[in-house]
Amino acid sequence: MSDIHKAIEAVWKIESTRLIAGIARVTRDIGIAEELAQDALVAALERWPEEGIPEKPAAWLMTAAKRRAIDSLRRGRMLEQKHGEIARELEYQQQRLGEAMDQALDQVIDDDVLRLIFTACHPVLTVEGRIALTLRLIGGLTTAEIARAFLVPEKTMGQRIFRAKRTLAEAHVPFEIPRGDELRRRLESVLSVVYLIFNEGYTATSGDTWMREELCNDALRLGRILASLLPGESEVHGLLALMELQASRTAARKGQNGKAVLLLEQDRSLWDYVQIQRGMAALHSAQELGGGAGSYTLQAAIVACHARARTAADTDWERIVLLYDALLQIRPSPVVGLNRAVAVGMAQGPNAGLAALDALDPDPALTGYHLLPSVRGDLLLKLGRFSEAREEIQRAIAMTENRREQELLSEKLKQIPETKQDA
Repeated sequence: MSDIHKAIEAVWKIESTRLIAGIARVTRDIGIAEELAQDALVAALERWPEEGIPEKPAAWLMTAAKRRAIDSLRRGRMLEQKHGEIARELEYQQQRLGEAMDQALDQVIDDDVLRLIFTACHPVLTVEGRIALTLRLIGGLTTAEIARAFLVPEKTMGQRIFRAKRTLAEAHVPFEIPRGDELRRRLESVLSVVYLIFNEGYTATSGDTWMREELCNDALRLGRILASLLPGESEVHGLLALMELQASRTAARKGQNGKAVLLLEQDRSLWDYVQIQRGMAALHSAQELGGGAGSYTLQAAIVACHARARTAADTDWERIVLLYDALLQIRPSPVVGLNRAVAVGMAQGPNAGLAALDALDPDPALTGYHLLPSVRGDLLLKLGRFSEAREEIQRAIAMTENRREQELLSEKLKQIPETKQDA
């Protein structure tokens, strides 16, 4: 790839979200806005190699999109009408569209980007559709990149994105920032989409890699955008803190040849302490805004306990149990209960951990979740109940679809004594 094409790609990565958002405010249709933005990119690829990158690339792209919009309007109107008054009507329509697009160049982009985020994450879409459209429009990823990240064929991902845009158009979803209570309800959908993207990057559901760092980075960028656009929303800062603190461990989570390394075995000198400081600052902002009891803020406070511990032995497990208790009060979940059982086992011993695990209500969400037998196997191993531990870990291996997790569990299986009787 030539230097000029690399530069164009970089400009597009930076400006595409704002460009699509600005056009969508005028067209009120995300699908059309993305098409016009793509047309502007094609024009840049054709002309910038000869003319050079303009001083204001965003303005150039918006102007190119405006011309394309006017051309489309002209063609559409000519197809609809052939008689004389079309010329006057077309001139009027062109003038209105041109003025609106010019205003889109001059106005503050923050609200437009925020409108785009809330539209892409609208509850009328499936969760998969929200994730795909968010990565496409706000993350700036190509369909092929999103498909690779989620290990699905490009055609499947393309259809998912197409359906999402069509659903928004057919439902006449307004291109707007919700207000009041509706803002808070819709914000929950936005934050859940961003965190789902992060989680898939942090521990891949399936495949040969333990992490997909590019997805973590995309989610972090989205979180930082949201924090700058909604500085008064505590849970936005809480989610950003949670992601920053978790991502700070990235280098330590991977051993030689991509081997997975769990938290208690990590070399903490490899943690990114600058990123930890950013996470702690975001956590402080969330708590200062009165969001200390919010779901993401509580999860961030749990991760912060690990970040403060210089060694695994220094971890304040009793505080972590209390934080999980608080989290269960506001967001009861079988996975939160499972994580609490792990913390209880660390704070009060494996017998207490096993009792907490056994006390969990049977839930379909845990039936196929490989971490349930994995945690049970670990607790049984610590209790010296080796044959039971072996059975649980074998179950966990069979249930996970990630090769690195399978390797990790297989190593644990090898370490279980074969000759000793259960205690």
